[in-house]
Amino acid sequence: YYGNTFDQVTMLDGQMLHNYSKGEGVLVAVIDAGFQRANNLDVFDSLYARDGVLGTYDFVLPGNNVYNEYDHGTYVLSIMAGNQPGQMVGTAPNAMYWLLRSEDASSEYPVEEDYWIIAAEFADSVGCNVINTSLGYTTFNNPTFNHNYNEFTGDSIRISKAANLAVKKGIVVVCAAGNEGNKSWKYISLPSEARDVLSVGAVNRLKEIASFSSRGFEDSLLTIK
Repeated sequence: YYGNTFDQVTMLDGQMLHNYSKGEGVLVAVIDAGFQRANNLDVFDSLYARDGVLGTYDFVLPGNNVYNEYDHGTYVLSIMAGNQPGQMVGTAPNAMYWLLRSEDASSEYPVEEDYWIIAAEFADSVGCNVINTSLGYTTFNNPTFNHNYNEFTGDSIRISKAANLAVKKGIVVVCAAGNEGNKSWKYISLPSEARDVLSVGAVNRLKEIASFSSRGFEDSLLTIK
């Protein structure tokens, strides 16, 4: 039934959860860099047929079509909303979605953190229960804007403050830890370092941490007591 998504769903006992719910009644905001061709792919046929995408918005270029932008958000959406039994079934194929673009994939500047904050505020305004984001910020095209390890306290930087505020308002904020594990940065990024979010790393099918997956901090600042 799950096809190519069997390992990633069953590793988390998602097949058991699906006996009770496949996301019905849950509203998810996906904040990403674009959703290229998502509205034309077979894997999302049932999503659009049931009007499961409530709307889209581009916070980088207001009025722009998010379906013409970068495809990273399309991949992220497929993990949740993909629904082709026998080939791939996502973790929440019956949830409702808002597709929000806050990332400019052509460059990296701090303003994109502000776009994310605005997108999160929008997600709250339309009643989203979950924010899912696979974006992360550490360094920029202009090195003078780069973050450093000591800044990351879980609630110091503006985007992390916003993520924590979203959680306080009742939204489950799920962030990718990042892909810096085998690079010089190594650690989680923004907003995954925020104290109250769920920061999710990557493992292989043997449940071993992937070499590229960003690591948590080695001091006690972000330790859950």
